[in-house]
Amino acid sequence: MESKRQFNQGKNHWIYVDSSESTTISELQQKYQLSDEMVGYALDRNERARVEYDLEHQALLVVYNVPLKEKQNNHYATRPMTFIIKEDCLFTFTTKETAHLVPLIENLLHQNSNQSQYSLLFHILFELAGQFFPLIENVNRDRDKLNEKLRQHTTNQHLLALSDLSVGLVYLVTATKQNAVLLETLKAFDSYRQLTNIEKEQLDDAIIEAKQANEMAALAAQVLEQLSNTYNNLLNNNLNDTMKLLTVWSLLLTIPTIVTGFFGMNMDLPLTDSVFGWILVVVISLGLSVWLLMILWRRIR
Repeated sequence: MESKRQFNQGKNHWIYVDSSESTTISELQQKYQLSDEMVGYALDRNERARVEYDLEHQALLVVYNVPLKEKQNNHYATRPMTFIIKEDCLFTFTTKETAHLVPLIENLLHQNSNQSQYSLLFHILFELAGQFFPLIENVNRDRDKLNEKLRQHTTNQHLLALSDLSVGLVYLVTATKQNAVLLETLKAFDSYRQLTNIEKEQLDDAIIEAKQANEMAALAAQVLEQLSNTYNNLLNNNLNDTMKLLTVWSLLLTIPTIVTGFFGMNMDLPLTDSVFGWILVVVISLGLSVWLLMILWRRIR
């Protein structure tokens, strides 16, 4: 489905395109002369963040990472959203997963309808960068809750939840870093020199917001990594303590077997005929066990 809306006193047009409808895409290419390459980028749901300028068709392409509203497989994820500026039109390509961002653009136009297509694009990119902050804050809150639970009782369920947070942050860190890089790259294009001072300031604001989102996500990832390493060390220490205990018990249990086996041999030994012989065996076993336990205790403490 294609939706068209005028702004900037009719000088510009915002064209919203549903990427899932191939018929609409084909008609759009013919009507606005969009290149196959740019449309291919717009339809690729796994496309990485990028910015390109098509000299032949005089069109600017921006593929921007946007966060999803709902978690995917118990962790936060991102999807690419494509913007194309050609002449006086701003095209936005969305999928079912990113369609919730359309009202955001409509609200920006409602707040200020007298802006150029570049101003609108930079406002959108600024707002999209800001949408990462609530997700990162949610990750930090979930991390603190998990930390309290893990301090009380370390379970596989809690550790898996910690892993899900780590996976989600990998997506957020990568996405925000790519966004910041592509916005900086915009300054290298010839079209940047044609921007007004206001539009350049708006681009700078979007760059700052994207960098802040990346720094915040990177910090959260570092804290979470440190927390994961701490619990890995604790689990390793607990395993080592368990193995030490089992080793000590194994050694102690061998002593009575050795002593009773010695007195059970078919040969004459002192006190074998005494009624107190079994007491002697118990005393010797206990004595050797205590002696071995003292030696092992000095070594492992």
